[in-house]
Amino acid sequence: MVIQKDVPFQQVVEALLDTEQVFPPKYLYQFSDLEGDEVAWLAKVWPNVPTWRRQALMEDIAQLGQRDTLLSFEALGRMTLQDPEPVLRLLAIQVLNEFEEQDLARSFLQLLSSDPDMEVRAAAATALGQYVYAGELETIPEKLNRRVVEGLLAVTHSQEDELVRRMALESLGYSSRDEIPALIDAAYNSGSTEWIASALFAMGRSANKSWRPQVLASLRSVMPAIRLEAARAAGELELKEARSRLFELLDDPDNETRLASIWSLSQIGGEGVQLALEKLYSHSDDEDELAFLDEALDNLEYTKEARLLPILDLPETEITGDLEEDEDITWFSELEEEDDEDEDEPD
Repeated sequence: MVIQKDVPFQQVVEALLDTEQVFPPKYLYQFSDLEGDEVAWLAKVWPNVPTWRRQALMEDIAQLGQRDTLLSFEALGRMTLQDPEPVLRLLAIQVLNEFEEQDLARSFLQLLSSDPDMEVRAAAATALGQYVYAGELETIPEKLNRRVVEGLLAVTHSQEDELVRRMALESLGYSSRDEIPALIDAAYNSGSTEWIASALFAMGRSANKSWRPQVLASLRSVMPAIRLEAARAAGELELKEARSRLFELLDDPDNETRLASIWSLSQIGGEGVQLALEKLYSHSDDEDELAFLDEALDNLEYTKEARLLPILDLPETEITGDLEEDEDITWFSELEEEDDEDEDEPD
């Protein structure tokens, strides 16, 4: 999407420099699809913009880019990767995460290996995950894929800060390299909540259902961070055996785990899932949750259609028969009973 720049860029820059006035939100759109001379001009004045305003601008840009994927703040993000302030480099990585240009992988590798700020290195490790995935799909050159994977592997074997090593492991979850499962297994058996959570995250990315026992066991962990990542992994791996526990986690006291369970049920599908999600929708009055449930119900439809495709190619005699009774809908049945009881109560 190319924004019609009806406001002269000089006016935008002047507003950015005028710290006595609130920066007009409508000017944020003018940073999309920046051209060469605009980038050069902005880079020249950027050091004169106070750190707090640069940060506020990039936070707004990151949010806007997530809401409207037709906008492109790539040029601004690339420029801000060079900012002397770590928080600005972090925001630049966030802005650039949606782009898959190969030279960005090299930039992230450079940040991973040499940025002085630990959180920036961790964010770079996370950003490299999309290139590991692209390498598995063979949509980037094998040489670049190898460089990314080996860079991340080197971090996991180094004396780096734990956060950076964990983020490297999570990104390596996509990789089919022979040494990755042992790294994930070691993290899972480390006894550390943080490492176990990262191991589960990597398991979910692996597309390897051999991790089923670990994921199913972790769904019953007393640690919210572990339940959360197990719920996510169950959905990514489409573990039907996890469905009954995911129904229970729809009542989890940790909201992130609840939301992860909703989404994972939409990925797994099956008897009772649509009714349960619709029931949650009818009970919720939170706009954000309602929007999330809408997306989950749409994803469930996609899951159903994807499952039907191979069935439609089978002879009719192979697809007839009784549907399997599902014992995973206890949670939903209990909720139905509660509704019936409410309806019977006098006003």
